[in-house]
Amino acid sequence: MSLILHGVPLSPFVRKVRVVMAEKNLRYDMQTVVPYATREDYVNINPLRRIPALQDGDIIICDSAVICDYLETDHPQPPLYPAQPADRARCLWLEKYADYELAPASTFRVFFQHIVQPTLGKQADPDIISDAINNRIPPHMDYLETQLAAQQWFVNNQFSIADIAIASQLVNLQHAGYQLDQQRWPGLHSHLQRFCARTSVASLLAGEQQMVDKIKSRFEIGALPG
Repeated sequence: MSLILHGVPLSPFVRKVRVVMAEKNLRYDMQTVVPYATREDYVNINPLRRIPALQDGDIIICDSAVICDYLETDHPQPPLYPAQPADRARCLWLEKYADYELAPASTFRVFFQHIVQPTLGKQADPDIISDAINNRIPPHMDYLETQLAAQQWFVNNQFSIADIAIASQLVNLQHAGYQLDQQRWPGLHSHLQRFCARTSVASLLAGEQQMVDKIKSRFEIGALPG
């Protein structure tokens, strides 16, 4: 039985899982589950009604970090987690940082307000967006720039779940129209370009961009307010 991934492509947490599966050349079916409007029976898959969730036969796994760890254990090649305990711990910390610190400022404020709110029939709040862009996001970028240093990838210069988790949040900012300041954060800027150019990512982002373009056109979403 094939893997079934529940969620929507524009979720950075779904994107994280999809990139892992693409890197590992895993086939899967995708079932649409829209955040904030999950179908009633989805509670039987995830009682929290969050995305993503993964079905592997009779096994149901929820939460992107848990799903990715499961896929790594079940399909270890190519490895996306370091073998050494200290490196693995740093990798998991950066993934957690992306999911729990970067996401609230980027996806849940900028992307949600600018892209999602109009689809829900609500006006975006420019004050929330401005606060995120000017106050909340820069400290995270400053920290991540120091963590990346002169490397191409975050942990031992090897592509890992840390890179996938962080870049997945940055992609949502990009979809919303936010561009990383190349002068202030040159490492992160280059990191995002490398991530987006990977074979496992490029085809996914092409489809996502079509979705974003349709949303912006249908709901007449203009430039991102500063």
